[in-house]
Amino acid sequence: MNEIRRGSLEEQTFYEQVGGEETFRRLVHRFYQGVAGDPELRAMYPEEDLGPAEERFALFLIQYWGGPRTYSEERGHPRLRMRHAPFQVDRAAHDAWLRHMRDAVDELELSPDHERQLWDYLVYAAASMVNTPG
Repeated sequence: MNEIRRGSLEEQTFYEQVGGEETFRRLVHRFYQGVAGDPELRAMYPEEDLGPAEERFALFLIQYWGGPRTYSEERGHPRLRMRHAPFQVDRAAHDAWLRHMRDAVDELELSPDHERQLWDYLVYAAASMVNTPG
């Protein structure tokens, strides 16, 4: 009988399949390195230090992809559109966000299937944050 062992690929979350917390922290850290040098996106982060935003985003992605629920435990429901509403997110910001995220995703060197799944979500998420014409 071919039994599927607990923890097999079929039972693992995306979070586990791609390397867990370390992978998402690397992704977000690389992304924020790009944001730090981008005047348009940097203006959306009122905190002098990007560290708190980096931590929040890492915890969100970790939770979204099947890791610990620390984000919700600390901050409640994500409410992403509401949290981004104070900022004018236009097409240029959308494109800049995806440009920095593309660099970060590429550095992870995920399998093609994992890369596509992650990228598809990020493209969707970026589009859903646009709240200003132009």
